[in-house]
Amino acid sequence: MSSKLPPFRPLALLHVLLLLLSPPTPTSQLGLAAAFGVWSNGASPSSSYSSVKSQGVGVGGGGQEYAALQAVKAAVVEDPRGALASWQGPNVCAYKGVYCSAPPDDAAAEGVSAVVAGIDLNHANLKGTLPAAVSLLAHLTFLHLNSNRLSGAVPDSLRDLQYLTELDLSNNLFSGSFPEATLLIPSLVYLDLRFNGFSGQLPAEAFAKNLDALFLNNNQFEGQIPETLWSSPATVITLANNRLTGPVPTAYGYGTGGRVREVLFLNNKLTGCVPEALGFLPSIEVLDLSYNSLSGHLPNTLSCLNGIEVLNIAHNQFTGELSDLVCDLKRITNLSVSFNFFSGISQHCDRLAGRSVFDFVGNCIPGRGLQRPQPECDGAPGDAGLSCLRIPGTRPVACGDAAVSVGFGVGVTVGGGLPFGAGGVVTVTVP
Repeated sequence: MSSKLPPFRPLALLHVLLLLLSPPTPTSQLGLAAAFGVWSNGASPSSSYSSVKSQGVGVGGGGQEYAALQAVKAAVVEDPRGALASWQGPNVCAYKGVYCSAPPDDAAAEGVSAVVAGIDLNHANLKGTLPAAVSLLAHLTFLHLNSNRLSGAVPDSLRDLQYLTELDLSNNLFSGSFPEATLLIPSLVYLDLRFNGFSGQLPAEAFAKNLDALFLNNNQFEGQIPETLWSSPATVITLANNRLTGPVPTAYGYGTGGRVREVLFLNNKLTGCVPEALGFLPSIEVLDLSYNSLSGHLPNTLSCLNGIEVLNIAHNQFTGELSDLVCDLKRITNLSVSFNFFSGISQHCDRLAGRSVFDFVGNCIPGRGLQRPQPECDGAPGDAGLSCLRIPGTRPVACGDAAVSVGFGVGVTVGGGLPFGAGGVVTVTVP
């Protein structure tokens, strides 16, 4: 990784939503201390790379890594910016976009002086495919190919890259089903598949993988979101701008959940209501459910999201009165409930009405400007007080009363009542 590429940091401000949903820029998202100490003596990629070049060192495994890189070059049919013009000759450490490093111990023991540890061809506008031979780069720790015109399927051979920690294939023309081989890469912690043509259902295993960041937005994924979503150890998950249907998953945990800080569901085809369990996500800072077909009343448990800064539920079919419990969120910087069917806002919400952090236009609130026409409000979707998880006859869960524990196969129980949530992971006990 080049020192010019900043370490990944969890993002929590509204403008970040635009960043996540815009075509990617060249980044190396994670400050890696790679699996085998990628950059010798803790040096940055640029300094280590320069050292290798100045010493005129050839790459270990020589023929294999040279053959692999030539196969990558041969799979490119258009290179309008000459990004691969330097990819000639056996000293692959001199290739532009190729980063070399001191080898791991096993390779060093065989007399290998340097290995190819990374490839960064972001924004090269290359047209072609990604060949299976890329897996011959056995010591690769990052592969950055965003903003090109690479198409076809992602090769299954990627599973053989045991040291790979970052894979960025975003903003290309890749297609086919979710590339499940990427989930078999043992060291992978960052996976970016944004802005491609992937389709089909999301595998449950995508959220069981030990990732720090998972970007799947702007594809053509469809079907329901797996219940394992909330088990993911990732801090950022983006599912926006797909064709996902069904409800927002209600179960979460599976033993490792609770780290997610940002999750984007916007612009899908989700239905049903907001599950109460969302109120017990301990670290959530950004939650965007906008541009779906969600309905019903908002659960009181949303008031437990003490760390949330951005909450966007605009362009859905929510009804009822917007509660103080939502407007009292301590760290909220942007609350958008616009273009729903809310019929009123409570006192505290009313005090927010003049602030830029609160957007409630396009609802059915009497006496307020920029609301829906009355005929639209008269035809508001019925909800009968719809609540996803509330057990009839039980009182709302108060944040201070709720004890949330995480464990595999445990249901959610309120006040000693019946469990709910298939394969659940949260236990909520109310005295």
